[in-house]
Amino acid sequence: MKMFALGVAATVIVALAIAGGLAYSGSISVAADEPHHPMLMRLISTARERAVERHARFVVVPNDLTDADRIRRGAGNYDAMCAGCHLEPGESDTEIRKGLYPVPPDLTRAMDDDHEGADDSGVPHVAEHFWVIKHGIKASAMAAWSRGGMTDDDIWNLVAFIQALPEMDRTKYDAVVASSGGHSHGTTGAHHHDEEPGHGHDHDAHDEAPSR
Repeated sequence: MKMFALGVAATVIVALAIAGGLAYSGSISVAADEPHHPMLMRLISTARERAVERHARFVVVPNDLTDADRIRRGAGNYDAMCAGCHLEPGESDTEIRKGLYPVPPDLTRAMDDDHEGADDSGVPHVAEHFWVIKHGIKASAMAAWSRGGMTDDDIWNLVAFIQALPEMDRTKYDAVVASSGGHSHGTTGAHHHDEEPGHGHDHDAHDEAPSR
């Protein structure tokens, strides 16, 4: 048993040494136009999904995500901050999206299961959306928008819009964006206008409980 344990430890040390050597040599490609090996991509995807699921289970979801005013207030921020990567109704791709790896999800399409429901873990998708928008994803193009000044309520408005987006055609999308007040968020009251005058926000906090 002792020899087996030593053998396992030696194997791990050798594997780590090889990995370190490859990393130091610069021979591992970090180019966004060259995909990861499928096994590595599966490992990264699993780690990401499990991490988001774990943290999102502590998010307290508000009960008014279908409110029309909440959806309207999220529309301008989606159009300004998200559409370039996650698309608008009727789009199949964008210039920046073509160059991203992994390719961001198309949020104009409903998820395979009930996009307002929960995944197999029982965690609501809206909770996962909130956590990802607030905290971002490391080593990807997904920003932690809370660092950019978005309050929790701003983020929930955006989540509400994302839930409604798959049911919108281009005409409906344009109309909601036009009525939204444009790119507008933040606790300071600052507004980043595209065309329309801004609207104020209520800032009722809905955040996750402390991690275990």
